[in-house]
Amino acid sequence: MSLAKNLALLRHLPKVDGLRLAEFGRSADVSSPLEEVTGFGDNPGSLRMFAFVPAQLQKPRALVVVLHGCGQTAASYDLGAGWSTLAKHYGFALVMPEQQRVNNGNTCFNWFNPEDTARDGGEARSIREMIAHMAEAHRIDPRRVFITGLSAGGGMTSVMLATYPEVFAAGAVIAGLPYGIASNLREALDGMFHSPARPERELGDFVRRASNHRGPWPKMSVWHGSADRTVNPGNASEIVKQWLDLHDLPAVPMAETIVDGYPRQAWWNKDGETLVESYAITDMAHGTPLGLADNDQRYGIEGAFLIEAGISSSYHIAKFFGLTGWIPDAAGKKAGPGTLQPALSPAPHLARSIRAAIAEESAEPKRAAARGFDLGQIITRALTAAGLMK
Repeated sequence: MSLAKNLALLRHLPKVDGLRLAEFGRSADVSSPLEEVTGFGDNPGSLRMFAFVPAQLQKPRALVVVLHGCGQTAASYDLGAGWSTLAKHYGFALVMPEQQRVNNGNTCFNWFNPEDTARDGGEARSIREMIAHMAEAHRIDPRRVFITGLSAGGGMTSVMLATYPEVFAAGAVIAGLPYGIASNLREALDGMFHSPARPERELGDFVRRASNHRGPWPKMSVWHGSADRTVNPGNASEIVKQWLDLHDLPAVPMAETIVDGYPRQAWWNKDGETLVESYAITDMAHGTPLGLADNDQRYGIEGAFLIEAGISSSYHIAKFFGLTGWIPDAAGKKAGPGTLQPALSPAPHLARSIRAAIAEESAEPKRAAARGFDLGQIITRALTAAGLMK
């Protein structure tokens, strides 16, 4: 399909697909515990703010920012992806900005508009103000702020991580795009449909020029369906390249494993902490992958761009953020409210983590042979993955 035809298609979206998706969003709103917050601060992007804070919060307190996709509302994406259920289960605060149709006919975040993608301007500034409001109102630990988003929300997640890197400990982009590849609609469509490859340094420089920050950089988790015809799956590789350059990591993955049936690539630092990871959801179209989580819980329900795939991206992203090692002390025994405890008996998780760590260690024979089989590092990574060690 030519770029001209793509432009013509986009002009019809508000009348066709946008209407259909908006109806899905409205029908789902009643099932979400999100509450609107007004007067949160400067709002140059004219966004709405929705939040959820469970009765008990893990300590130190954490905040996750979640950005919906085109045609969705904050509440519909919350219901579909299950974030408020995760927040209640694991005790973290949630803020979900919402686009307004007056800003974008399809309620897409304007991830390509220069007025909305620069530090201290437009939609980026509005989202930053929401985070500041939540941090003050709920005493959020500034080292435990995270962000994730789908599609255009994924593109805006890239924007926030680039323009305010000092704010976030980590981010996760689902079916999104790297920062800086588009400054108008034509370039945005080219990135969406074709994803032209760029040098790693050029991609990294897009982020470095977005602020005065020079590190350390947030961690990044990337998710994309291999059969996505809305946002070219090549964008996942471009996002990975962008953040590998920022973290000064090699292009070749340090580990390639299978998680819930899907390939995962990972890169870590000298301390064994994973800084960049990428999931390729084989044969999945455009959307957020849903499935049974490691704790045998299901987060979210199927809907528009919310696809049953046998893997819970929301859960794995929360785990990547370091949020899944806690549950409230429901019985109120010796521990007080908010006590850190293993979410499940650690033994099966630890065994699974050790197996995964061994697989990662042996994934590259040359590297393993050069360093030897480092059992201490394997156990450290396994304990970290099981939530028993930081």
